[in-house]
Amino acid sequence: MPLMKSDLLAALSSRPLLCDGAMGTQLFAAGLGSGDCGMLWNVERADVVRGVHAAYRNAGCDLITSNTFGGTTFELGKHGFADRAAELNPAGVRLAREAAGATGFVLGDVGPFGDFLEPLGDTTEEELDTMFRAQISALAKSGADAILIETMSDPAEMEVAIAAAKAAASLPIVATYAFENRDIFRTMMGTSVEEAIQRAIAAGAHIVGANCGVELSFEEYIALARELVHVAGDVPVILQPNAGSPVIVNGATVYNATPEEMAQVVQSLLDTGVRIIGGCCGTSPAHLAAMRAKL
Repeated sequence: MPLMKSDLLAALSSRPLLCDGAMGTQLFAAGLGSGDCGMLWNVERADVVRGVHAAYRNAGCDLITSNTFGGTTFELGKHGFADRAAELNPAGVRLAREAAGATGFVLGDVGPFGDFLEPLGDTTEEELDTMFRAQISALAKSGADAILIETMSDPAEMEVAIAAAKAAASLPIVATYAFENRDIFRTMMGTSVEEAIQRAIAAGAHIVGANCGVELSFEEYIALARELVHVAGDVPVILQPNAGSPVIVNGATVYNATPEEMAQVVQSLLDTGVRIIGGCCGTSPAHLAAMRAKL
């Protein structure tokens, strides 16, 4: 049985928690082709996905994130797998559950649906609610302990996702945006930290924060953390930095921050009041193990 809301929030109130790091870059390193569907590996290469989860858990991560980031029917449909959403999402949670064990927490991962809401796109809020509700229901029924809605840029999409999560399950909702620094921190859609976080909290998120900042330095992540904590008030904050700011090497995006460099950021993030620390693009189990030692 999945743990209830009070269990995760109670654990968080007693000590800071460590979330895991990147899944995509780990799968690419294992042979996933650019543009291929990483969620398909939940069934076709389950041993690889299971191994990534286990490596993060062995590194000391308290929270293990399911390999379901692109799990809406819209996003899976880009690969021709829309009809397999009910198979691939539960498979992702089961693999994460195996690694998390009885004492770890599984975050059922929900990413952006892959397009824009009206009027910028053709998708209505009602259509999006149906997509999110189906995915989140599958994640919850398969054993997720919380729902992670991440890498969002549009607060309207975040609100639909949170409403769908509340309707589909009685689980904690973690809501994170991707920010960039344009003199002030904003999402790709131009939304400020204050508006983005306040709207997520008003919609019903239990934990809020940021992941996958756009070309942010560690100093900028720390500044972003201060702003997030200030806006969030009593609501716990999660921050998952990338492994430094990316550079292009021979046409490929590379994140060069070492595990030791990421570990040096942990205390500064704790000092701002962040309660969950993890990693995003470019991070590995080695990065998270070094962060665990500091946490």
